[in-house]
Amino acid sequence: MRALICQTFDQPETLTVQTQPDPTPSANEVVLEVKAAGVNYPDALMVMGQYQIKPPLPFVPGAEAAGIICAVGEGVKHLKVGQRAVAFTGLGAFASHLKADAATVMPLPDGMDFEVAATLPLAYGTTMHALVDRAQLKAGETLLVLGAAGGVGLAAVMIGKALGARVIAATGSDEKLQLAREHGADEGFNYATEDMRERLKTLTGGKGPDVIFDPVGDKFAEPAFRSIGWGGRYLVIGFAGGEIPKLPLNLPLLKGASLVGVFWGEFAKRDPAANARNLARLAGWVMDGTVKPLVSQRYSLEDGPQAMRDLLERRVTGKVVITP
Repeated sequence: MRALICQTFDQPETLTVQTQPDPTPSANEVVLEVKAAGVNYPDALMVMGQYQIKPPLPFVPGAEAAGIICAVGEGVKHLKVGQRAVAFTGLGAFASHLKADAATVMPLPDGMDFEVAATLPLAYGTTMHALVDRAQLKAGETLLVLGAAGGVGLAAVMIGKALGARVIAATGSDEKLQLAREHGADEGFNYATEDMRERLKTLTGGKGPDVIFDPVGDKFAEPAFRSIGWGGRYLVIGFAGGEIPKLPLNLPLLKGASLVGVFWGEFAKRDPAANARNLARLAGWVMDGTVKPLVSQRYSLEDGPQAMRDLLERRVTGKVVITP
């Protein structure tokens, strides 16, 4: 097998493609021939040693992949050789073959594209958990999505609409705003050129959004939270903008609002049944066209470091994949 290897915690450009022995499954494991692997912000942070989890070196980055099962270990009942499947493993996906605990692998519906499937577990799984479980977003509520053209941001736009919300997209360019509109956003603004608080006052009639989905953080968090409606829920997804913001704690008090942390990976471990229900509901939306994940670019295994660099520098819209 061929794999992208991290030998030391450093910039993505230090990763190298190496040949390794083909993996063989132990009990309750399967091996996938990888057709596509989703590239995510945490992958790059992990390579640089800046993520909350530091795997032992060396390791193969890549949290999610879709492909064909080529080997099955003893005790695996729900999966078989030749089956199309998607896996969320946290590591190992940037390779031609991926060994995975069978509990992390789900069969794919017939007809689902491998590249689309490879984008679903982390970005869309996070978004489902955030909006359904953590925010309990209701039909008719107003959802503000920051970074609305990125991987999780665009997922939030589409899933928010599927749940019946009015979606306001906030992006850093007019081109990205147009993309969010094309994927269902009802309203939007460019926070690089427009005053966030004034635009939100206008767009919500002074009430503020009910739910704020924030994968960006940095300087945008405080003005967004100051704009939230009474009893609102502010979803802390990540910090793609760079700095981890600090909020004055009188703001949740004055707004009767909640700061809600979203850590999908831990949720999926602690409550796999609830996670499976979310992903099954999501798969139904993808198959009937309610949610249409955008795969904007494909990279070879050798170009995997460039994929992570493009993600870090926010040159990416929707999701990108590595196709080994």
